[in-house]
Order: sequence, then structure tokens, then C-alpha cells
Amino acid sequence: MKIRVKKLNSEAKLPTYAHSGDAGMDFFALEETELKVGEIKKVKTGIALEIPDGYVGLVWDKSGLAANHGLKTMAGVLDAGYRGELQIVITNLSGETYTIKKHDKVAQMLIQSVEVPELVEVDDLSDSSRGEGGFGSTGKN
Repeated sequence: MKIRVKKLNSEAKLPTYAHSGDAGMDFFALEETELKVGEIKKVKTGIALEIPDGYVGLVWDKSGLAANHGLKTMAGVLDAGYRGELQIVITNLSGETYTIKKHDKVAQMLIQSVEVPELVEVDDLSDSSRGEGGFGSTGKN
């Protein structure tokens, strides 16, 4: 598979895979951005992708940013038909302001195939061992 990548800004850094066999490709900030406590921002990458039909780009946290700085990515679905700039939506869940510097890694993307099932409206669903058990239904352990 090949994914066409376009720089929308000459200063943008192309996404890369840090290690052979990595599932996620890293995306980089186009410019410096300050994230205050609890703030949500769109971080520009300066990059657009052409994901093939039948696939989706799923945006995920960088584990170091999440674990060490409380940064969480949001709005993480890049559909195959989208051709605009990939902007990474990030919220700061930590107790202090965090500065993302230009060309810092801000997120990773996994490319996965998409199954588009036929949706069939019914009056009843089949029984299961879980039934309607939801939040906390399996206990604390």
C-alpha cells in the first residue's frame, strides 16, 4: 500500500515510522503551541494525506506525551475521502501548562482497513451472557 502525502507548508515535517515494524507513523507540530491546563487546541501538521478507499487513519496519543505530560489526542478518525490538513486535537489533562515546540512529535496514526456493514433495523436483538450490563457490570476485578 502507498499513501500519498502532501506538504501544505514548506516547513512541515513529513510523517515517519520511528522503528521498523511500528504500527503508528509519527506526526509533527508545524508550529509552537502552548497548551494551558484543561485547554483543547488543534495542532497544525501542515500535512494532507490521501488514504486509499477501504482504509482509515486512526490518530492516537504518543505514549510519552500521555504518560509524562497528560496530553490526550481527540477526534482521531481520518476518513479516506478527506484531503484537508491533518490537525491533531489535543487536550492538556495535566496540572501545568505544556509547550509543544515546532517539529515535536504530537501524535501517531495507524492505518487500518474498514468494514462497512449493512445496517438492518430489527425489533429485538439476540440474547447474550452480558445482556444490557454496561458500566461496571463485570465488577472491579
